[in-house]
Amino acid sequence: MKRLKLGMVGGGQGAFIGAVHRIAARLDAKWTLTAGALSSDPKRAAASAADLGIAADRAYSSYSDMAKAEAARPDGIDAVAIVTPNHMHAGPVIAFLNAGIHVICDKPLTTTQKDADAIKAATQTSKAKFFLTHNYTGYPLMRQAREMIARGDLGRLRVVQAEYAQDWLTEDIQNKQADWRTDPKRSGAGAIGDIGTHVYNLLTFVSGLKTDALSAELHSFVDGRQVDDNAHILLRFKGGARGMIWASQVAVGCENNLTLRIYGDKGSIEWDHVNPNQMRFTKFGTPTQILTRGGAGLGVGADRWTRLPPGHPEGYLEGFANLYSDAAKAIIGSHHDDLLPGIDAAMDGMWFISACQKSSAQDTAWVFK
Repeated sequence: MKRLKLGMVGGGQGAFIGAVHRIAARLDAKWTLTAGALSSDPKRAAASAADLGIAADRAYSSYSDMAKAEAARPDGIDAVAIVTPNHMHAGPVIAFLNAGIHVICDKPLTTTQKDADAIKAATQTSKAKFFLTHNYTGYPLMRQAREMIARGDLGRLRVVQAEYAQDWLTEDIQNKQADWRTDPKRSGAGAIGDIGTHVYNLLTFVSGLKTDALSAELHSFVDGRQVDDNAHILLRFKGGARGMIWASQVAVGCENNLTLRIYGDKGSIEWDHVNPNQMRFTKFGTPTQILTRGGAGLGVGADRWTRLPPGHPEGYLEGFANLYSDAAKAIIGSHHDDLLPGIDAAMDGMWFISACQKSSAQDTAWVFK
């Protein structure tokens, strides 16, 4: 397929997630970075664009100028990646949707319900598509697990347990990544917004369960921190299943530990991001099987979303790349985007954040959806 033209808002010099998006977008040769408003500082925006080989006339000092100019160009961008801090998502998302340009937005959707509602309204009136990059849904074995559960391999689901633990915010550090994440005005939430939304999205994506209510205890262990850095959450699902989430950024020794365990009345799956190329699958009364990404015995399995032969590890960047490749196919109409998180997943993440905050403020009271 012809390469699509990608723009980017945010992600200039010193940014982490912008570089991840750029690598993922070019991994399968479906996108070319063509334009950008890479910083709110004009000098940094121009310098960042030059570093990335973006032509000077496609380097913009504001997202609004970029949306108008790119929409008017015969060779304008096909989609834009929004990789700014959370509080700066709504403006560019709405501007590009209104300009008819597809949007690929980093998670979570935004920081306030008002902005979330405005974004949703824009998606409903725009002909352009909206995608949210919950990148862990791009992991081959997570998509495989989703299919196994949907066809009944685990039976009726009973228990779901998920964890996302990091230690990088154990102390009050000062750097670009920590500064905005620990500022409630820019992040909207702490651990529950940064990593909690990831694990909640993955849990619901894989299991197919619909949340009925949650109870949460949020805590800030670092003195003076204004956002949560640790969360314990109980979940009730429609149909009777129960769940637990632990999200923490003060778990010493945990670099980026994401785990998912799902138990039904016929079987279970267990997956760990530390080794994402293997998944444990157990049928009740039989020995546990180790399923490998692209391995034998899966039938039409997880190898559909891989690039390398079995035994050659793939991970974070490749999972991200699956979303970008799927988005490209969805835009040209050759792929159904049911595996891609969209506005519904984005709004569900916003509910999760606000429900956790409300529950914790009310001494872990249950908040119903």
